[in-house]
Amino acid sequence: MRAGGQGERREPAGERAPTPALEPGAKLQAGAPVRPRQAASVILLRGGGETLELLLVRRNPAARFMGGVWVFPGGAVDEVEGSGDEAHRAAAIRELREEAAIELADPRELVKFSRWITPEQVQIRFDTHFFLALLPDGQEARIDGEECVDVGWFTPERALAAAAAGEIALVFPTIKHLEQLRAFANVDQLLEYARGREVVPVQPKVLFEGEVARIVLPGESGY
Repeated sequence: MRAGGQGERREPAGERAPTPALEPGAKLQAGAPVRPRQAASVILLRGGGETLELLLVRRNPAARFMGGVWVFPGGAVDEVEGSGDEAHRAAAIRELREEAAIELADPRELVKFSRWITPEQVQIRFDTHFFLALLPDGQEARIDGEECVDVGWFTPERALAAAAAGEIALVFPTIKHLEQLRAFANVDQLLEYARGREVVPVQPKVLFEGEVARIVLPGESGY
């Protein structure tokens, strides 16, 4: 099962990034599952019909949760943003502005791509809606140096190779998204695929093999 719960496209062979069991700072819990907080994230794209590049930002290494990790810009929905799809879109635009200084004028321009829910065994949980968006003409990504300390454009294959080489740190959902995105030759092809399709929630599980924690996706052995 790939990001977004869709299995229509086969992933080409290529170098795989090391897959972490849990995000830095994440903790397991044995009690009743914590209700996930609503969140949104933006996969910002450039390349048109030529190629496919996406934006990743590096979180501050001093952060208690996911410190030093490269992620798509995003974060939790604020209470004032309401609920439902409108709130997710508002949060996505706000987080992209705060973390990468990119202004998107119209929430309707966001194309819903996937939805990931943190495993029930984890203390800090999010129900994250991922959107695709095009880099607006004339804008450049910038970071504030506090919450995010670096920014870069990557092809999906390049990001996975950089993680495999230890150049950048990625977490499980980002890796799985990149593995799916590398199947597309350019941005136009990706957007054509994404528009109008049903997004199925993906909720991984944490399995224990002795003292080692392993994440599995729906459809995989042990789920």
